[in-house]
Amino acid sequence: MTTRDFIQDRIDSLENRDVLLEVQNLKTYYPVRGGFFKRTIGHVKAVDDVSFTIRKGETLGLVGESGCGKSTTGRTILRLLKPTDGQILFEGKEITKISGAKLQKARRDFQMVFQDPYASLNPTQMVGDIIAEPILNYEKRNKKELEQEIKSLLSKVGLPEAAYYKYAHEFSGGQRQRIGIARALALNPKLIVADEPVSALDVSVQSQVLNLLKELQIEFDLTYLFIAHDLSVVKHMSDRIGVMYLGNLVEVASNRDLYKEPLHPYTQALISAIPEPNTAIKKERIVLEGDVPSPQNPPTGCPFHTRCPMAMEVCSKEKPPLKEVRPGHHVACVLY
Repeated sequence: MTTRDFIQDRIDSLENRDVLLEVQNLKTYYPVRGGFFKRTIGHVKAVDDVSFTIRKGETLGLVGESGCGKSTTGRTILRLLKPTDGQILFEGKEITKISGAKLQKARRDFQMVFQDPYASLNPTQMVGDIIAEPILNYEKRNKKELEQEIKSLLSKVGLPEAAYYKYAHEFSGGQRQRIGIARALALNPKLIVADEPVSALDVSVQSQVLNLLKELQIEFDLTYLFIAHDLSVVKHMSDRIGVMYLGNLVEVASNRDLYKEPLHPYTQALISAIPEPNTAIKKERIVLEGDVPSPQNPPTGCPFHTRCPMAMEVCSKEKPPLKEVRPGHHVACVLY
């Protein structure tokens, strides 16, 4: 079987699976306070009307420049941040407004791998206690049985059983991220939000962690929301990719379609910036002028029109909706 056939078979199999996560018109605004009484005088529109779905067993990559709202989207989905508006449905159940015991119960099914392996682990706990903590939050367990379960998890992420008795500072960055992955797996979740899980690691270690995530996805039938700003990493990991700009999704397509024929001018600029290892191939770089506007005061109309090389007068007046222009290929642009 060729690589193309394998990719097509995976696309076909995923299309037949149920939707695990559905996000509808999600908004997350941060209040800006000022004056003597610290009243709200404005909002930072970190996530502004974002909608997408993820099927069981699928990896959806979210990519974009720093500050575009990728991480805020992921944290809002996990209810680490309170959404301003919109709906989040997990297995068809509304989780946007639940709280307390209901939210704690729901969180058992979705976990997070954080960006910084140095800051996301408690330095005062042994690794075994770090991984056991989420389990003990939900149920009482026999100590010896739990210890064996955690050692088994450590083995699955490529760490020796002796790691159970050590502290986080005794490990390298890549090993700490493996501990973070083991902690995320401890509750046997259905969805994992991986928030730039390899951006703080050396390039040689990145590939090891990425391959581990793919192996674990197959073994545990995991679904990933994979957040990154490195297009090469996202291409390696994702079945479908969503491109974000200034809190908005501007394009969503399959991995293959997005890299073969990007439609949105912003996506075209991002992909043109990927280095080409073959020096015989000449790529035309699309250089965007100007700075990214402030999410506190975004431009009217299309959020990208102030930097778009194809902008027209209508772009400053109308915000184009994200619509399907080809089977499975959605884009928010007046050109389509």
